[in-house]
Amino acid sequence: MGIWFSLLFTIGFVIIHLTSKQMKFLKVAPRSKFLSVAGGISVAYVFMHLLPELGEYQEAFEGTIESIEFLENHIYIIALFGLVVFYGLEQLAKHSKRMGAEKGTYKASAGVFWVHIGSFVLYNAIIGYLLLRGEYQSEWGMLFYFIAMGIHFITNDKALRAAHKEDYDRYGRWLLALSITVGWVIGVFTEINILAISILTALLAGGVILNVMKEELPEERESSFPAFFSGMLGYTLLLLFM
Repeated sequence: MGIWFSLLFTIGFVIIHLTSKQMKFLKVAPRSKFLSVAGGISVAYVFMHLLPELGEYQEAFEGTIESIEFLENHIYIIALFGLVVFYGLEQLAKHSKRMGAEKGTYKASAGVFWVHIGSFVLYNAIIGYLLLRGEYQSEWGMLFYFIAMGIHFITNDKALRAAHKEDYDRYGRWLLALSITVGWVIGVFTEINILAISILTALLAGGVILNVMKEELPEERESSFPAFFSGMLGYTLLLLFM
C-alpha cells in the first residue's frame, strides 16, 4: 500500500514542477502571501518532524559504529553542511545573475545554471527517495511529507525561474521532475542503511531551512510575517494533533 501511495505523491511532485509556471498569482516580489504560508509550513515540518527524527537517529547510532563516531555524535553538523552548501550555491547564482544583468541577459550564466540545477537534482532525488523510505507512522505521515515538500517545491520553482529565466523552463523543471522520479524508483528497488538515511535526512533539513529563509528574509521580497507565522503555526498544530 505504501508503494502505491508514494507513487501517487511522486506523480503529484512531478505535476507541481511542470505546472508551477502557470501559477501566475504567485508573485516573488512583492511576495505572494501563499508563498509565505508555504515557507511557514516547510519550516514547521523541519522542526517538528525532520529534526526530532535526526535526534532519534543519533541516539540509535551512539556507540554502535566506532569507525564513524564523529558522524554518530554530530549528525546535526550534516544538516548545517547542507545549509551552507545551498547558501554558497545561492550566492553563486546571485553573483552570476548580477553579472548577466550588466551584459543584458538578466540571468545566471550557463555554467552556474548547471551547477545550481545539479544541486537541486540531488536535493529532489533525496526527497523522492525519502518519500518511500522515510520514517512514517502511517500513510498520514507520508501525506504530511508530501504537502510540506510539495508547497516547498512551488517556492523553489519560483526562485529558480527568477534566477535562470528560460533555461529553467527549458531544462531545469524537467530535470527536477525526473530526479524526483529517479529517487522514488531507487527507493522501490533499494533500501540503504539507516546511517545513510540519517545523512540524507540531515542534508534535506539543512537545505529546506536555507531555501525557505533565503526567500522570506530579504527586504525586497516584502514577505508577509503574518502569513508565514500562520502557515507555521497551523501546520505545527496539525502535526501535533494528527
